[in-house]
Amino acid sequence: MNALSSSATTVSVGTRLARSGSSNSFPWVSDQGDGSYRNPVLYADYSDPDVIRMGEDFYMTASSFNCVPGLPVLHSRDLVNWQLIGHALARLPHPRYAQMQPGCGVWAPALRHHAGKFWIFFPMPDEGVYHVTASHPAGPWSEPHLVQAGLGLIDPCPFWDDDGRAYLVHAYAGSRAGIKHRLRMCPMEPDGTRLLGEGHIIFHDPDRHPTLEGPKIYKRRGWYYVLAPAGGVEQGWQVALRSRSIQGPYEDRIVLSQGDTDINGPHQGALVDTADGNTWFVHFQDAGVYGRIVHLQPVEWQDDWPVMGRDGHPIMGHRKPVPDINGLILSPATSDSFDGPRLGFQWQWQANPQPSWHSLDARPGWLRLYPQEEEIISARQPNFLLQKFPSPHFILRTTLDASGLELGQFAGVVVAGRCAAMLGLERQGTEFKLVWREDGSVKYLRSITNPIVHLWIKVRAGGGCEFGCSNEAEGGPALQTFQAVKGEWIGAKMGLVSIKPRGGKQGGWADFARFQLT
Repeated sequence: MNALSSSATTVSVGTRLARSGSSNSFPWVSDQGDGSYRNPVLYADYSDPDVIRMGEDFYMTASSFNCVPGLPVLHSRDLVNWQLIGHALARLPHPRYAQMQPGCGVWAPALRHHAGKFWIFFPMPDEGVYHVTASHPAGPWSEPHLVQAGLGLIDPCPFWDDDGRAYLVHAYAGSRAGIKHRLRMCPMEPDGTRLLGEGHIIFHDPDRHPTLEGPKIYKRRGWYYVLAPAGGVEQGWQVALRSRSIQGPYEDRIVLSQGDTDINGPHQGALVDTADGNTWFVHFQDAGVYGRIVHLQPVEWQDDWPVMGRDGHPIMGHRKPVPDINGLILSPATSDSFDGPRLGFQWQWQANPQPSWHSLDARPGWLRLYPQEEEIISARQPNFLLQKFPSPHFILRTTLDASGLELGQFAGVVVAGRCAAMLGLERQGTEFKLVWREDGSVKYLRSITNPIVHLWIKVRAGGGCEFGCSNEAEGGPALQTFQAVKGEWIGAKMGLVSIKPRGGKQGGWADFARFQLT
């Protein structure tokens, strides 16, 4: 079987990996330790994943929407055990992202290797199509280059053909462009700087494949393939298009659908081959409050069509694509001891951050958050410091020292989606109040004399959350409950916050010790 070509030459880039903070607990484990895995391989919101292989290494990126830094980059040696090694986008390239812009920012990206560089093409549906490049996936990555400005140009994927010509295939967001269900193929400068002409629509069949989007292009045994999800995020299916000419016409076939399984909407992802010549498909499943979690399906080629899972339906487990290399079971970091020079890669803000929002130097071994003015809609607080839900159920714990807060300032733990809930301390004169904040409302629970408290959140299957606070001086825990809800195109997230009233007292800070998930 010929290897898939996504216009990348298979080369080795070594095993140099940037570390993303310590993680001694694994809320979700896919690797079963017996040469098999269970789906999902990542029970976390890595939406619209794209994956390539370079030698013995696999690299993944995913959508990040309004979260910063954006374009997460993950590494694996077997497509099952993944580590987060960095981000390709330090800041969103538009001044409006100084504030949270729900549902905007980076949509489905494409990761490729060409001409000695790694490329990520990504759309921002209100701004246009961009790309960034790097010599290694761990970075550093270039500043984003605007390839094509325009509203509603989404899900771009580049392709460099054997004759040196370059192309870009993309879809349309109906909310911005006024059209959808269409895939457009455009010639592109081989250096990726700009599109050449208007190109043409290569597929449009809304009666059979509505909401067609997310195209990824490959070449195998003389066939050009465009893989594209259809039918919508929650209940859709995976379509494969193929043609002997990159310009088309393309014939189509559904190659993955839910069938009688529990895996709804299995689609949008990446075809990737292993060194032994087998092919696999990495895709997402919409899991509501947990976001779009990542599954892995074996692929069989039948009459030059990629049939995924078992007879075109997803499976819940299989032998691993690559046998155990060193016996290590890995997962993206969750816990953070705050003892390094920077935040762990798992952390993201809700908008482009300012250096004045936090410090790891002011008090070694602690994260210092400086209060930022409270937003009218609490869930849109730009300086929420958040990470993804990593498992159906887990417990997070941290220690808060609120003694540095000024009058009216608040700090604590938070779960955020379309609405947000927070538990923490607020300074009121010479004392502190334990405060519960939910979707803009404020409830004062009790007075606290010792400003050092232990905060925790227990998340149960389905996203039910139990918040708690305790310290030795004040006695038993205080409990509040909250049902987490997803955000705009993303799952719920949890983390830390420090805020102050609009026009309130300047200065102040809150310190957090180790953030631990179990």
